[in-house]
Amino acid sequence: MEHTNNTGVAINPWIIAMTVMLATFMEVLDTSVANVALDHIAGSLSATVDEATWVLTSYLVSNAIVLPLSGWFSSLMGRKRFYMMCVGLFTVSSMLCGLAPNLTVLILCRILQGLGGGALQPISQAILVESFPRHKQGMAMAVYGMGVVVAPVIGPTLGGWITDNYSWRWIFLINIPVGALSLTLTSLLIFDPPYLVRKAWKGMRVDYIGLGLLSLGLASLEIFLDDGNKNDWLASNFIAGIGIVAVIGLVGVVLWELRQKEPVVDFRMLKNRNFMLSTATMFLLGFVLYASTMLLPVFLQTLLGYTALRSGLVLSPGGIVIAVTMPVVGFLLSKIEARWLVIFGLCVSAFGLFRMAHFDLDIDYHSAMMARVWQSAGLAFLFVPINTMAFATVPKEKMGSATGLINLARNIGGSSGIAIVTTILARRAQFHQHRLVGDFTPFSPYYTQALAGTAHMLATQGASAAQAMAQAQGMLYGMLQRQASMLAFVDSFWVLGIIFLAVIPLMFFIKKVGPHKGPIVME
Repeated sequence: MEHTNNTGVAINPWIIAMTVMLATFMEVLDTSVANVALDHIAGSLSATVDEATWVLTSYLVSNAIVLPLSGWFSSLMGRKRFYMMCVGLFTVSSMLCGLAPNLTVLILCRILQGLGGGALQPISQAILVESFPRHKQGMAMAVYGMGVVVAPVIGPTLGGWITDNYSWRWIFLINIPVGALSLTLTSLLIFDPPYLVRKAWKGMRVDYIGLGLLSLGLASLEIFLDDGNKNDWLASNFIAGIGIVAVIGLVGVVLWELRQKEPVVDFRMLKNRNFMLSTATMFLLGFVLYASTMLLPVFLQTLLGYTALRSGLVLSPGGIVIAVTMPVVGFLLSKIEARWLVIFGLCVSAFGLFRMAHFDLDIDYHSAMMARVWQSAGLAFLFVPINTMAFATVPKEKMGSATGLINLARNIGGSSGIAIVTTILARRAQFHQHRLVGDFTPFSPYYTQALAGTAHMLATQGASAAQAMAQAQGMLYGMLQRQASMLAFVDSFWVLGIIFLAVIPLMFFIKKVGPHKGPIVME
């Protein structure tokens, strides 16, 4: 099927797919590419690493605020115009980030970058869904999914390589040519559907209360999740206060928007059972995807001594597997019911996570890589069918709102996953250390034997008896801490695997979707 623009010229939908994926891939990449460069950014701008984390938080906060508003803004000013404004803002703010003279300016520019980038994912998805016939939308979602799922995986590797070989500033400056190309292609190839143009021209009342409550709630939630573990959660008055503000803002915006004729975010869409359950599943997919993508490199670097680049190379084959497998999944959607593909993906991905739960301090590169490959192979079977189930019964005029909500669910799931897994790591490491240290007593024959053997080895290398004993105790305690940390990572991988298995029962509450062999009329 070919898409016809306003001048009557037919445009192949695959060209449209490649066009919208340029900016989307670039934006998703920026959610993770700066993570590995925080030390360099802090040192370059005379700031602490804790202060530099606001480079990440500020982006996530502004990104989250815009995500659910993308459908509303598209209706207000036209989708193409709004999309090009977002790409332009993202590109210009990327340039300003790369030229920032101090941390304050960098954070302000990252806020602008997040505001520009937040709408790119849902608008790209809406354009893709409308550019393809119903029975080919699985392949369209596969193209979109390759960008959204692969980009966070390769982000840390790319960021580490650029930072090590050039400068952290190039992490942002490389967006400029991509953004310019995206703007050029979008202006030539993308056009608003007639119904959206008509809706945009009729004018809409601005719901300032809804906008304010939504912005307050999402901004507070992101800060709560990002800074919670560092401040011991509710033990901190600041975190407790920001959590209360988040609850008030989010509950308030839902109650307020349900009473509006023209809401900025249409929460009534969650009455659609398929869309509601698919959105919940997407939240959990984001939770596990971002948490595991954070866990594995940290494990490899802190406990096994891998460099940032080498740990990224452990993850990279998984990204390749996703890119190769997703088109296959898009094809299978025309043959197999979507929820069975999701169930298969959940089982395969959980298997990969359970393999990670059997890691130890002697794990080799190949074993770590293969566990990630298994997990990634399962992830490829999740993203596309979940989106297919979500949008199967969504009317076209609601597509912008629907894509905004489901992308918000994935991003909030990602922030929640990182926050909760970081807390699990810290708490379980303390638990295992407390349990293991019980064996470090003079009454334990294993401990006294190990201590004596280590001290003897150090003494033969020239240390005095007292020095050898002190150093031996330090070495054994260091080994205990590494083992406690290892067990904490094992617990975290178990939790993520169990979460995926727990999602399987939800699939049986979703109405049958597909396989689709021809066009289907939206309800």
